[in-house]
Amino acid sequence: MEEPSSTIPLWIVLISSMAAVGITLCGRIPNLRESIIFLAAGLKLTLLLSITPEVLGGETFAFTAFELLPGVGLSFNIDAAGLLFALVSVSLWIPVTIYSIGLLRTNDDRAQTRFYACFAIAISSAVGVAFSANLLTLFIFYEILSLSTYPLVTHNQDDEAIKGGRKYLIYLLTTSVGLALPAMIIVYQQTGTLDFTGSGVFQETSATMLTVLLVMFLYGFAKAGLMPFHAWLPGAMVAPAPVSALLHAVAVVKVGVFSLLRVLTGIFGVDRLANAPSLTTIICILAGITLIVASLIALTQDNLKARLAYSTVGQLSYIILGVGLASESGAAGALLHIPMHAVGKITLFLCAGAIYESCGAKYISQMHGIGRKIPLTMTAFFVGSLCVIGLPPTGGFVSKWHLLNGALDSSQQWAFAIFLVSSLLNAAYFLPIVYKAFFAPPSDEAKFAKAAEPSMLMVVPILITATGCLLIFFFSNTLYRFAEQFVTVYAQSN
Repeated sequence: MEEPSSTIPLWIVLISSMAAVGITLCGRIPNLRESIIFLAAGLKLTLLLSITPEVLGGETFAFTAFELLPGVGLSFNIDAAGLLFALVSVSLWIPVTIYSIGLLRTNDDRAQTRFYACFAIAISSAVGVAFSANLLTLFIFYEILSLSTYPLVTHNQDDEAIKGGRKYLIYLLTTSVGLALPAMIIVYQQTGTLDFTGSGVFQETSATMLTVLLVMFLYGFAKAGLMPFHAWLPGAMVAPAPVSALLHAVAVVKVGVFSLLRVLTGIFGVDRLANAPSLTTIICILAGITLIVASLIALTQDNLKARLAYSTVGQLSYIILGVGLASESGAAGALLHIPMHAVGKITLFLCAGAIYESCGAKYISQMHGIGRKIPLTMTAFFVGSLCVIGLPPTGGFVSKWHLLNGALDSSQQWAFAIFLVSSLLNAAYFLPIVYKAFFAPPSDEAKFAKAAEPSMLMVVPILITATGCLLIFFFSNTLYRFAEQFVTVYAQSN
């Protein structure tokens, strides 16, 4: 069936960028400025939901703006995987904005307009990656995202923020320009195309060349956080809590793993991976090492945001490992883990910001007993923890169930043990925080005495995302339709 040409993908991508212009122009009128954000988010979400039935029915929405190279245009194509990622990004933009209003206005932040404008551009970039029909379009939006989030990472403009932002840009730009871009050029030279297809683009390329390209892509898209190119992520934790939420849940790191998902399924092809154990072994070993080592490092962190950051490094590798299994269940679990982890981790980072706002506690050792003073925030933290660990009744259980099945269906069955061990480590570094917050005697009397729930503009978004952790468990069949459609397309292509 020929793909219908439609400008819908272009408009969905551009809406938040146009909103960034409005946000900048209305910077002196806070209520109008933030109304523009909600209007853009609502319109963007409405358009996404309006095309969902058609996409789940097997239709795709394609549009080419103009040709960039012979046979390669600035092209968009909305399929089930891209639509799911876009829905997650845009949906979470709304509660993060509400939270940001509560945090930034309360503290009379001087750079609110810049913050909201850059955030809107970042959302556009994430959706641009989600809808990219080829590797060049994806690369362009990937780089725009890096540049638009730099002012967010350095938002506080102190020495620590500038240092973290410098590391952020150095890691992300040098890897993408030094590894992903040359790999993309080689793919184009070898195949004459950069389009994502179900069967991949390679025909007669040697096994050695495929191996080199695979490693270049795995590390070239460093937003995915594979070790040793992960250090930018903990370093970026100097940013305010809403920015950390953006980095870890809404856009940045998810763009990294989504880019790898596209490359592995659309450039290499599921069939080629399944019939090349050497390639899947490389993916699974690198992801498995990152998964376990990051979890062990998280156990040693007393700084709450640092523990959450290393948790993210590990959780991203669940997705890479799931795709690397080259099985239908593994690919479905990998795609499902994007929204499951997003809603769980955004809850945790928003809670971390709320805890700091309520009593100034940045370290876990300072948080003993505070659950009795801020029960709503810490209950939400508990729900978010369950989601990341993968326990029912939260959505994380569903994605990890499919990942475990994917491991058993693959030639890399040892990954089953990696998933289980990592989940136990997840529990080991999250559950003691919750237990001590509610049941241990106060470890810092000054912070305990000061603790109180922050502004409802901060608490309500946390409760919304925590509720989302539960809802995606009970409505997981709806989300699975996206994964099923995605897997079916690639299975049929092979």
